[in-house]
Amino acid sequence: MKDDFAFVDELVSGVRWDAKYATWDNFTGKPVDGYLANRILGTRALCAALNRAREEAAAHGFGLLLWDGYRPQRAVDCFLRWSAQPEDGRTKLRHYPRIDKAEMFEKGYVAAKSGHSRGSTVDLTLYDLATGELAPMGGDHDLMDSISHHGAKGIRSVEARNRRRLRSVMEACGFGSYDCEWWHYTLKDEPYPDTYFDFPIT
Repeated sequence: MKDDFAFVDELVSGVRWDAKYATWDNFTGKPVDGYLANRILGTRALCAALNRAREEAAAHGFGLLLWDGYRPQRAVDCFLRWSAQPEDGRTKLRHYPRIDKAEMFEKGYVAAKSGHSRGSTVDLTLYDLATGELAPMGGDHDLMDSISHHGAKGIRSVEARNRRRLRSVMEACGFGSYDCEWWHYTLKDEPYPDTYFDFPIT
């Protein structure tokens, strides 16, 4: 691991995580290359900002649940290979019900060069500190559909409110949002804006 990277849970107390690409529960339907441990990794700058975000969210009664942070370039390459394989339908209904695999890249849901590989991007949501239940957001992680866009029509008012709350927390702590994915945030002052790392998560 690069010196300036750390496991988020070691520097951000109370954070929860479920590293989806280290599991079978992701749009490829199996663990992804480079994810050898179910941990969330990121730059120390990312961790510091997430610690502020955790405190900000807690003030509103919420905690943070992380799905992804640093993503090795080999994982992105794995996504590209997967997208060229014949459709087997196993994850389509849940993750990309209205588009074809190849359209994930065309529509901006997956990138051949991902900001995640720079180490200061995170996929996350809120959970209720009192109950432990995930806040309803009107769609799950990696639902590649217009319903996942900020400002999407057709979601309940409580879901829209929770999306706005997450965005407010993250932007107040130095992150920028991504229009197509309500869960995706990048540190505005990221330390490696032009470097795409490829060391595995172990």
